[in-house]
Amino acid sequence: MRSTDITIRHVSVAYESHSYRTPIKFGGVALDRVTILNVWMDVETSSGKQSKGFGSMPLGNVWAWPTRALTYDQTLSAMQQFADSAASVYSGCKTSGHPIDITHGLEPQLLSTEVPSVSERMPALAKLVVGSAFDAALHDAYGKLHGLNCYQTYGPQFLEHDLGHYLGSDFAGDRLHNYITPEPKPRMPLYHLVGALDPMTPADVSKPVGDGLPEHLGEWIQRDGLTHLKIKLNGDDIAWDVERVITVNAIAEEVQRRRGVTQWWYSLDFNERCQNVEYLLEFLRRLKDRSPAGYDRVQYVEQPTARDLKANPANRMHEAALLKPVVIDESLLDLETLLLSREMGYTGVAFKACKGQTQTLLLAAAAQKFGLFRCVQDLTCVGASLIQSASIAAHVPGVAAIESNGRQYCPAANQPWDAKFPGVFTITDGTMNTAILNGPGLGAV
Repeated sequence: MRSTDITIRHVSVAYESHSYRTPIKFGGVALDRVTILNVWMDVETSSGKQSKGFGSMPLGNVWAWPTRALTYDQTLSAMQQFADSAASVYSGCKTSGHPIDITHGLEPQLLSTEVPSVSERMPALAKLVVGSAFDAALHDAYGKLHGLNCYQTYGPQFLEHDLGHYLGSDFAGDRLHNYITPEPKPRMPLYHLVGALDPMTPADVSKPVGDGLPEHLGEWIQRDGLTHLKIKLNGDDIAWDVERVITVNAIAEEVQRRRGVTQWWYSLDFNERCQNVEYLLEFLRRLKDRSPAGYDRVQYVEQPTARDLKANPANRMHEAALLKPVVIDESLLDLETLLLSREMGYTGVAFKACKGQTQTLLLAAAAQKFGLFRCVQDLTCVGASLIQSASIAAHVPGVAAIESNGRQYCPAANQPWDAKFPGVFTITDGTMNTAILNGPGLGAV
């Protein structure tokens, strides 16, 4: 046992709920509210030094547990029950060590835990979302105990093992701290979500929200100085999807012309709804034919087809990835799924804080070693969860931008944090002030 190692002494959980400012559509479901899981964790060293950590994550049950057999309230309730189980697993852990070692050791137990009160087994992704808040609290407590930002606690003076211990012999001798930066990038461009239900023009605003925030896409681009737009698409209506990107591009061209901006980017998110890769290929062909400039501005495509890669072996991305980077998102659960995605032609990885600080950093190292395109995606993160997500993007080399849509759909949850973190929750020049994300622990509280 190292003198820097910690033991968990106490775990507690609480929830907060918020209504969305406007609905957001996930996989064909319009979502108008969110429940956030908050976790506090007390830890102690062998010498008796103590610290308390905090972790927070939206329980994105519609995204993490897509099902027609259960209602929204049923999957949410099941994830909250699973949170009770996760609290018992963490509080019952007698192992001392670094947070990465503790969570890496507990993850098999967490993933094997079931909630007996529901008729459908909880997907591993939903379990990771719940577990991520506990893992975050653990990393936060560890950093605060040592008076350091978490990203300064992943070197060999704190973390005993090399990556081979977690990822296998191909990574023997590699150390985690060589794949992250101890200081955040000072500023990063922000990806703004263009949801399938979002108004594009003033004519689309049938009922203004009237809260002082932008009401349509042109206003958002102008107010926030945006240069990166993430466009949600249907995946089952190719004419609508192509027209949506063309409309977004036309609006962006007009606003950016007035602003004097000549370069900006799009990412495309089909939310796994493309039936096959041929849909994506045809979409890209049509987009390039009708809007060459819009096509050129596509930086990458998020997972276009079903998340279960093993069950859909025909959905190989090799041909599409020759045109644009295609990144794995919902499918990414562990190293095995990362390796499978490479075999199936995916050329990039989308990291999410909601899959856990521990797993995200380990897989970020693997993605760099494999030379994969890297991005960090959002789960409409607000408050502390956004700070964690943005910090991942700011510390992982090769991540070009930060996705943050909580300011669009749930700004009320960000209000208590805004003044303390200027330039993080309110954007004015298209970039986030990530230099400020360097406080102790995860840097939130």
